Amino acid sequence: MKSQSNEAFLAFDLGAESGRAVLGRLEAGTIKIEEIHRFPNTPLRLSGHIFWNIYGLVEEIKKAMIRCRKRLGQPPSSIGLDTWGVDFGLLARDGSVLGLPYCYRDRRTEGVMEDYLKLVPPRSLYEATGIQFLPFNTLFQLYSMVRDRSPLLDAASALLFMPDLFNYLLTGRKACEFTIASTSQMLDPRTRKWQPGLFQAMGLSKRLLLEVTEPGRVLAPLAADTAQETGLGPTPVITVAGHDTASAVAAVPARGENWAYISSGTWSLVGIETKIPVITADACEKNFTNEGGVAGTTRFLKNVTGLWLLQSFRKSWAGGRDFSYEDLTAGARTAPAFECLIDPDHHSFLNPSDMVGAIKAFCLLTNQKPPATAAGFARAIFESLALKYRLVLDDLKSITSQAINVIHITGGGSKNELLCRFTAEATGIPVLAGPAEAASIGNLALQAMALGAVKDIQEARLIIGRSFKPKLYEPTGDPAWEKALSKFRNITGRVNG
Repeated sequence: MKSQSNEAFLAFDLGAESGRAVLGRLEAGTIKIEEIHRFPNTPLRLSGHIFWNIYGLVEEIKKAMIRCRKRLGQPPSSIGLDTWGVDFGLLARDGSVLGLPYCYRDRRTEGVMEDYLKLVPPRSLYEATGIQFLPFNTLFQLYSMVRDRSPLLDAASALLFMPDLFNYLLTGRKACEFTIASTSQMLDPRTRKWQPGLFQAMGLSKRLLLEVTEPGRVLAPLAADTAQETGLGPTPVITVAGHDTASAVAAVPARGENWAYISSGTWSLVGIETKIPVITADACEKNFTNEGGVAGTTRFLKNVTGLWLLQSFRKSWAGGRDFSYEDLTAGARTAPAFECLIDPDHHSFLNPSDMVGAIKAFCLLTNQKPPATAAGFARAIFESLALKYRLVLDDLKSITSQAINVIHITGGGSKNELLCRFTAEATGIPVLAGPAEAASIGNLALQAMALGAVKDIQEARLIIGRSFKPKLYEPTGDPAWEKALSKFRNITGRVNG
């Protein structure tokens, strides 16, 4: 880090449930953060489909910029933005945005993955991209548009993934950042180039796709109208690790080797950092993914449905009380252990209209008695997530032959002591929890690296480790968890076999 560095950076981290603006300052070898704005990210339901309200989000971003200017008394050194993966917007030839981007939970992709895999066999697709098969991946979203003969494809001149789309709306400059592009199932993770055969197979040209660029580069200054409206002037916008998980993994305060991470939020991303992609028959069979990381690394991981289960349950619970997350967690601590277990990744939990009903139906399907209380449901969710992490980490070790000596949990889930404790117990591996705002912190670190305030990712992680002390959870070796694991394997094997 530069001596006497005292720079300030503004990070936007947009998740599937909410967005936040975090101001970060480099001071005396540490980074201090302050959340200056938080806002909901509520999808729009229109004509039977689910869309992202990008214009409402841009207005919230501008509000945060104005607050940043007032807080600092001057513009920040730079701005960076990260979001969830796979979703995208299309630009017309005149540069305007064609409609609202679809949300990945929209039902338009139902059955599409299976249809596409008749064109390109699963093993060939995995060999080409190394990406986990998920029905909402960008590739299948595009194929749904081909199938439905969407006129937007003919009118489009460019495809921009969500962070690139927001950067475009703020600067007028188009770019395609590597980490977000890597979530699409259209990119070769070895060459970092698009796979044209995957588009040709469905009758599309790759003309919509921009050349891929590395994270941590200066994109452009704010557009003149935004610069004037917010008072930030020509503040540079940095293409950080645009995928929020890539930014979160960049903020893991790891030292040495043999560590795994769980980026815990709406989704749980469970994986390790590798120097090269792991594209093998075993990785394909176990449905692991190779997504782009920072500093030339690959994030070898599996996407697991995460706290979406609790978020959706809370909204649909009809017990006559508006439970907070804290209420649910407190109740789960004393609820009966292992009353029932669910597979977080069962298709019925992707976007049910009633999560309570979906969990009850799963219990009946697997010959289990559903919980009778909100606390019982919450406990079942936490226990099932921890046991799912165990299965994924066992597979990771089997595929890569890499030992895992510690698990770093980052993101919002790192603040949930019960989930962290259950994870340590279920896996038998010590858990280091934090930082909670890992995506924002990784975003800030990439900005600092782009401007030369921090030398590299190793120095960034040292700074993060000094600034945010993780909390340790040690496993106790409770044999009840091994017994529960056997039950969990049986349940998940029965519904997925």
